[in-house]
Amino acid sequence: MTVDRRLLLRAAALAGLTAGSGALSACSSGPGTRPGAAPLSLAARPQPSDRATPGADPAGTPAAGSPAASGTAQPGAAVPPVPALPPLAAGTPEEVVNGPRDRPQIALTFHGQGDPAIAESVLRTAEQHGARVTVLVVGSWLDEQPQIARRILDGGHELGNHTQNHRNIAALTPDQVRQEIAECADRLQRLTGSIGRWFRPSAAQYASRTVRDQARLVGYEHCLSFDIDPRDYTDPGSDTVQKRVVNAVGNGSVVALHLGHRGTADAMPGILAGLAGRGLTAVTASELCA
Repeated sequence: MTVDRRLLLRAAALAGLTAGSGALSACSSGPGTRPGAAPLSLAARPQPSDRATPGADPAGTPAAGSPAASGTAQPGAAVPPVPALPPLAAGTPEEVVNGPRDRPQIALTFHGQGDPAIAESVLRTAEQHGARVTVLVVGSWLDEQPQIARRILDGGHELGNHTQNHRNIAALTPDQVRQEIAECADRLQRLTGSIGRWFRPSAAQYASRTVRDQARLVGYEHCLSFDIDPRDYTDPGSDTVQKRVVNAVGNGSVVALHLGHRGTADAMPGILAGLAGRGLTAVTASELCA
């Protein structure tokens, strides 16, 4: 696999950064984050193309048979522009567990894999309620469903990286960790023009020091954890998923959910209604940490 030259240059630049910021973090870090770690600049992150994809409709959705729709990219092929991401607050840590507790916003984040029809149901429900979500996609899912990447972005949502094959990242060597992250990043770059801002480790709530280091080499300055886990992947039923989320969330919560489970999709209307009843708004992880 060829790593984008910009990412290599960027990794080299990051290696020269030194700690020195005393800014307070708007988002809370996980237990593995280095005390006093300096916030990392986002200025050098890969920039999306502002050119339209050949064969795309005016809204930017790839037409059937186009390179983006098929998941194949021709050399030099352009992709639709990625929606601009809000800048993160100064002091945002390497690993974000929750957002600021003084604003009535929460982030619904989703493991991106599974039946695309169920994923579409989740996205459509969110949009009907004016909510925006963050989807951490598995790269092998993008290989099977390349069109879903643009569908997520075109709905006003956010994309991130959840490794290529969803292996137990804690059991991998550093080189294997980097490969898992880089292969998914390559899919995101090819399909959307950006690797996304967030990386979430597979089969782990928190990223180890090794995982965070390898993620930075690929281009991810921030790993995204969570503080609310309704365990929807155990399929406890939509009512249970709804109650576990609504009863637990508060200002700044980051909720971990899964796109490929019917009970999660069925719980979404109740979750969003429950959030509204508590005066909470579902925004993307980047908006939460802005």
